[in-house]
Amino acid sequence: MTRLRRTIRDNAVPLALISPAILIILMVVLLPLIFSFYTSFTNYRLIRPDSLWQWIGTRNYERVLGDWDFWVAFGRTVLFLTVVLNLELLFGLGLALLVNRITWGQRTMRTIMMFPMMFSPILVGFQFKYLFNDTIGLVNNGLQALGLTREAIPFLVDRWLAFFSIAFAEIWMSTSIFAILILAGLFAMPKDPIEAAKVDGCSNWQVFRHITLPFLMPFIYIAMTIRSLDVARAYDIVDVMTGGGPAGRTELLWTLIARTAYDDARMGRANAMAYVSILLSIFFTWFFFRKLMAARKHLGAF
Repeated sequence: MTRLRRTIRDNAVPLALISPAILIILMVVLLPLIFSFYTSFTNYRLIRPDSLWQWIGTRNYERVLGDWDFWVAFGRTVLFLTVVLNLELLFGLGLALLVNRITWGQRTMRTIMMFPMMFSPILVGFQFKYLFNDTIGLVNNGLQALGLTREAIPFLVDRWLAFFSIAFAEIWMSTSIFAILILAGLFAMPKDPIEAAKVDGCSNWQVFRHITLPFLMPFIYIAMTIRSLDVARAYDIVDVMTGGGPAGRTELLWTLIARTAYDDARMGRANAMAYVSILLSIFFTWFFFRKLMAARKHLGAF
């Protein structure tokens, strides 16, 4: 008991200092989470405030799990996440390796490399919506001016072209995150193993494959974890460029949730969709965290 009192007395000042931050977190984060979780068990509709108290148990979750449109959007989100993450990794790795070889103006290149990630996703969405427009878009006008196509290509109307147009915008905006983190790994990498490998006659590919890449893997998995959370919640770019169309063919999880919540006014079911969708983010976070720990263990960094 004496030790407990001493601990409380020693920590009284730090606890008092951080208590405002704790209260703000509780009000801004925890209370909305509790409210949204409660409404996922109700028949809450925005146009009927009294429905907030209509408890229906797990009926929203049962409807979500049996909703074909939800699982199509879920699968499309996984596909979108897989395509975007892998291409961002390849382009970010290549960009980081190129910038690392520059001996003059490297700081300027690093600054320029960060520009795309500074733009708002909504602004990026409008930018690429204009670029890929089938009547006034720069891409179609450029292709027609060069004589490569006679008719406008429906980038934002065709199912797969719209999908890859959105992916292109997402990749353009966020590849620099991979490049910056991988470049940080290249700066931290010791030079002795590389020099020893070259003395032993290893080729550049062998040095990259067996020395450089294993050392960079923890940085790559950190970038994968960060970006998987962002891409799994993709909404702004998709909503601006296609609105989930045409005919729902580019609908991702969070555009479907937003449409259910605000267009259809079924907030209870939308919150149930959101909590089921969180499982996707948890899975990718857990997966890449395990990979990160394995990569750190391989390097001997416990």
